[in-house]
Amino acid sequence: MTKSEDAFRTIGELAEELGLPQHILRYWETRFPQLRPLQRAGNRRYYRPADVALAKRIDRLLNREGYTIKGVQKLLEERTPEASPEQDATTPSLAELKRIRAMLAEALEEDAA
Repeated sequence: MTKSEDAFRTIGELAEELGLPQHILRYWETRFPQLRPLQRAGNRRYYRPADVALAKRIDRLLNREGYTIKGVQKLLEERTPEASPEQDATTPSLAELKRIRAMLAEALEEDAA
């Protein structure tokens, strides 16, 4: 039985999914402030879908694309400076959405003229 994409994952489940030891995920939590799973009694970690997506992105950048820890930190800071920990790393910021809306409105005005 497979969990839903929207289900929370334990550290063991996420580690298995990524093919990494659990201590690597704990280390990433110290290096990437954006990665903040819920912690329940006994410090049991539960990764939300946004945390899972972020962990997958960090894994891809570090282990497949060859970025360093500092390089990934810079990328994440540039991409989501005002994002909350619950916000998915691929979700555009409010400012970016407003910029896109203004561009579309301008394009519509040009088409109407």
